[in-house]
Amino acid sequence: MDFVKMHGTGNDFIIINVAGWEDFDEYQPWAAALCDRNYGVGADGLIGVGRDEKSDVFMRIFNSDGSEAEMCGNGIRCVAHYARREKISGLNHLSVRTLAGTRHLEILSFERYVSRVKVDMGEPVFSRELIPVSGTGSNVGIEVAALGKKYIATAVSMGNPHCVIFVDNAEEVPLEEVGPVLEKNELFPAKANVEFVQIVDAENLIMRVWERGAGITNACGTGACAALAAAVLNNYSSERARIRLPGGVLLVEWEKNSDNRIYMTGPAQEVFTGSIDLDKFFSK
Repeated sequence: MDFVKMHGTGNDFIIINVAGWEDFDEYQPWAAALCDRNYGVGADGLIGVGRDEKSDVFMRIFNSDGSEAEMCGNGIRCVAHYARREKISGLNHLSVRTLAGTRHLEILSFERYVSRVKVDMGEPVFSRELIPVSGTGSNVGIEVAALGKKYIATAVSMGNPHCVIFVDNAEEVPLEEVGPVLEKNELFPAKANVEFVQIVDAENLIMRVWERGAGITNACGTGACAALAAAVLNNYSSERARIRLPGGVLLVEWEKNSDNRIYMTGPAQEVFTGSIDLDKFFSK
């Protein structure tokens, strides 16, 4: 299996070329082992990319625990670079089929090892039923508890569920302790990505994230978009802000008064290439 290791603002992936959408299923049993940082390649997820009949290319992603995610904002930027690198598509404007629907993106700059990509992340979803969140009522001001402490959350879907919590200091949150508890809170029947967000000012946010199926990561693209949407709903920020994550900065823009879509711009960086004999790897 030939692969390219890439990252988007520190959120890292093993990316492979697969013949078709269904062909990626065979890699799911291997995803957790390949993503293991001690015994495998090491990554937050395994992404399959290929030419598509419905869009220019498709992407599917298995998290580091082997579960499948609907979408990945940092991953899809890497997919854009990979598709150009591998000549799957030579287009600067790409349509990418995902489990969360088709996403459109633009490669703003392309160099051998790094690209800058703007992604149309779609419209944020606030319906509790569609996120999904159990119960009825508003998606804002939801009370959730973890390890004896209560948090006030805003729930948003960006094709996958997010639990956004605003705090005074994101660095002080014991994310490794509360993250897995909140991810599996009974309010979230499909589990949730959990973002702790600190408001610096109306155009600058700081975010740390616990990703569903992956744990603590350096960045989460859909999470950054959910954070901005939640911040606007709570009157904490403008509709355009820089989201600072441990792995870097993403520019997120919500065109609320035009097409209601959220756009995310950030880098995609190649790290190294490699090849694994899967039969030998899994015989150990």
